[in-house]
Amino acid sequence: MTDTAATSDRTYGAASGRAEETAARGAASGGPEAQGAPWEELVVSALLGTDRRTPPAGVLAPGKDASTALLDAAAFHTVRRRAGLLPARAAARPEPAPRDTRRPLPEPARQRLVQLLADRAAPAGAGGRRGTAPDLTELLPQWLATAGTYDYRAPASVLPALLDAARARTDLRPGALKFAGPRGLWLARLNPDWKFALRGAPGGSALPDVHDADVVRALWQEGLFVERVTLLGAVRAAGSEAALELLASTWSTERAEDRLMFLDSLRTGLSGVDEPFLEQALSDRSRNVRATAAELLSALPHSALAGRMAARAATCVSLDRTGDGPTIAVEAPHECDADMQRDGVVAVPPAGRGERSWWLGQLVEAAPLAVWPERLGGRPPEEIVTLAVQDGWRDELHAAWCRAAVRQRDAHWSRVLLGPPSAPPATGPGTSSFAERAKLLAALEPGERAEWVAAFIAAHGLSEAFQLLGVCAVPWADPLGRAVVDALDIAREAGSYPWSFSGVMGLAERCLDPAEASRLELLTATPDETESASPGAGGYWSEAFQRLVSTLRLRATIQTELAPPDTAITGPAA
Repeated sequence: MTDTAATSDRTYGAASGRAEETAARGAASGGPEAQGAPWEELVVSALLGTDRRTPPAGVLAPGKDASTALLDAAAFHTVRRRAGLLPARAAARPEPAPRDTRRPLPEPARQRLVQLLADRAAPAGAGGRRGTAPDLTELLPQWLATAGTYDYRAPASVLPALLDAARARTDLRPGALKFAGPRGLWLARLNPDWKFALRGAPGGSALPDVHDADVVRALWQEGLFVERVTLLGAVRAAGSEAALELLASTWSTERAEDRLMFLDSLRTGLSGVDEPFLEQALSDRSRNVRATAAELLSALPHSALAGRMAARAATCVSLDRTGDGPTIAVEAPHECDADMQRDGVVAVPPAGRGERSWWLGQLVEAAPLAVWPERLGGRPPEEIVTLAVQDGWRDELHAAWCRAAVRQRDAHWSRVLLGPPSAPPATGPGTSSFAERAKLLAALEPGERAEWVAAFIAAHGLSEAFQLLGVCAVPWADPLGRAVVDALDIAREAGSYPWSFSGVMGLAERCLDPAEASRLELLTATPDETESASPGAGGYWSEAFQRLVSTLRLRATIQTELAPPDTAITGPAA
């Protein structure tokens, strides 16, 4: 027996066939087969071949060649191992899943959800951005958001696929965990792949009565992180002081990342009641916690920190009347002392920034905007932003005012800094950055926001409006929706390069009012290609508008499927 593979095949192929005969003979004779040899040694001899690895001494017997003895021993051990296998001890049953008292999901909506969850696993490009079929993957977030408005509970059969989807896409997690509810959290404890749900967005656990102090304290001290975050939010909704007392009871023993998350949750319902706790957090050992506490305090215009920042900023910015007309004089800080750093000013600037401009921006950003009309001659914001700024400090000062308006959610200053939508972005009173403009827009009411972006698109087209569209409420209001469609139609008629508008077209599929589907039918025809048109542009535009129409109609169907039988369809369109 010299061939390794042959020896192995003979061992495993013949062992079972002669197992009973050899085992009975070995047991009756009490010979070497009965005593046996370690199974691992038999396997090694079989894999290497008996000419390269002699079987254990207990296997060899007079009158037998080594390979036959090895097979006999393997057969005997096979039976012995099988007969000696003990059944595993039964694991303890998990606790029953908690009850979910929310309303059941209508059957058509359940079937649609199954379809959306199945489509998310399709290979990339299966739906693609070509063709006329809706992209179901992009409809899943809207389906979850719409279902959340009706307070449905997730069917038990879809929970595994729902948690898998949320694991793969972080943008789905808040909606998916809210929809999964307490049963989703219960299930997540049984699978390590879903552990994200145990530390993820609030809404996945059944809460006790927030007025039961003993039960609340027990859950706060012993619960999972996601349960504690959810509990803190519920207690805070019932009363800020009680939530702060709960938070303070374990603050010194919490991990830095947990302290940061708890502190960040105070953004909702932030008020002057939170100021003493936030002032204490300014001395926290974690830099991120200190920075967040300072940011929250600066969002409270009457806080002590806001007052300190206002005093510092006022010494840096003043009105100069010595010239032909009033101008703004700026004298940036010359140092960043310990008190400034405690109040959240970061001393070391990022690469490419000067220290003094970096410190100035932070002071102005954290100062209440109400300080500037008084400081600058009683002028309203509309006049302040038109004043000339000396020594090239205009961009730095206006950018800091933009950040302050966003932080303080001041609609008046945001409106002024945005300027008229018809003005070229580079000449606006605030910032030419579209990311910053999008943040300023978020401080406006949804209707005003939509009208401003619609007017911007009418004046400048779609190429510069993508980030601005992302902050508009869904579904888009009529003026905005019509402005987007009109701009796409103009690009289509002009034979513009169609692929450059694919991002806006994708937004339109998710954000246009489904009622626009009928009006868009005319745009699904393939236009005649002009001499200057991009090759194949007409077919692409036709496909894109067909897909847009079919997506809008599917969203309307989803809305109908999700609407409870006794409820009128008044919620947001899917």
